[in-house]
Amino acid sequence: MVDVEEFKHDSWKTIIATAVSYGVLLAVMTVLLFGVPYVLFRFVLG
Repeated sequence: MVDVEEFKHDSWKTIIATAVSYGVLLAVMTVLLFGVPYVLFRFVLG
């Protein structure tokens, strides 16, 4: 049986925070690299 207390260590919080921040970074980069040019060419220059 797995003891839940094992997962209350600060290293697990660090892993989760790293994964969440990496996901946010990927989302922001995707919007900047694909969303902004799309809006620019579709609505401003189109």
